[in-house]
Amino acid sequence: MVSHITSKIFVIGGTGAQGIPVIKSLVADKRYSVLALTRDTTSSRAKSLLGFGNVELLEGSLADEAVLLAGYKRCDGAFINIDGFNTGEKAEIYYAIRAYELALQAGTVKFFVYGNLDYGFKKSGYDPKFRAGHYDGKGRVGEWILQQNKDNSRRMGAALFTTGPYIEMAIAKGTLMSPTVEDGILTWRVPLGTGSVNHVSLEDCGFYVRWLFDNPSRSNGIDLEVAIAPIKYDELASAFTRVTGKPARFIDTSLEDYWTQGPLSRARNMPAGYNAGKDSMKIEENFTGFWHVWAEDLLKRDYNLLDEIHPGRIKSAEEFFRREEERGGKGSLWERVQGERLAPILKISEDGRKGKL
Repeated sequence: MVSHITSKIFVIGGTGAQGIPVIKSLVADKRYSVLALTRDTTSSRAKSLLGFGNVELLEGSLADEAVLLAGYKRCDGAFINIDGFNTGEKAEIYYAIRAYELALQAGTVKFFVYGNLDYGFKKSGYDPKFRAGHYDGKGRVGEWILQQNKDNSRRMGAALFTTGPYIEMAIAKGTLMSPTVEDGILTWRVPLGTGSVNHVSLEDCGFYVRWLFDNPSRSNGIDLEVAIAPIKYDELASAFTRVTGKPARFIDTSLEDYWTQGPLSRARNMPAGYNAGKDSMKIEENFTGFWHVWAEDLLKRDYNLLDEIHPGRIKSAEEFFRREEERGGKGSLWERVQGERLAPILKISEDGRKGKL
């Protein structure tokens, strides 16, 4: 039986919001080195990875199987997090399956971690109300990988890393839950009702992925589903006020108003997968299902397990905001949420939905 211990990790998705802290955590103590696939080695995000040390870049596309195979053959581990908003749901399923198969074909990869999202459609009992293509595309492949791992783990171990909406998106530009400052009050207008969002801390993502690679005897075959907590947005607003002393509020919004006045209203009729064109759900359809998932508290997490794995994890919205306030560097947290100061966190917000496949 092959050892699942690794030392050099091939990363797809390394310049994304999640990929950057994952790579930072992997190479922090030089136990691991990383080979990161990027479509542009001259981009600012790609160059930032080199600053961590122990990182090399490989220019190419996830759609180029020769490039993927060459990358895998230089490594003994893999972390694969495909940008479904680039590929679209249907193409993501194909490329993710091929990414797994090529890792096996390479013959050098001992452990494979797949960046996953919940298969919400299945978890709802296949209720179309909860269809969100960017979630279901990943979730289908995640289940398939774990099933394949039952036959293939003697050659290559595998685990899922299942996340959710980053809490950083709640104070960032161009996201589903970007806030506005109205009459001096920080305001979130989203269609959440009394539901809650299983927000994820990007900082903690790095720790969790590192744990998966550090502990393959335990992580092989598991789906590590992570989150900070189920966060209601009235609590998000209260936490912001407790930390900053500034007023904040959540205003529950109808889906109709959200799609006519909300942060993505201008893009509602665009394809969710911008390189998929007509072969994609529209943004409105995709994210209506997304908001139903959270409004009805469909998805659950094992927080006792997460406390065991990462005792120092961020456990509340208040703790996240307090860390952000203390981080400084670009002004206070209140200053950073002003409209002209609100910064993007997602790569898609920076490249304007124009990144090549």
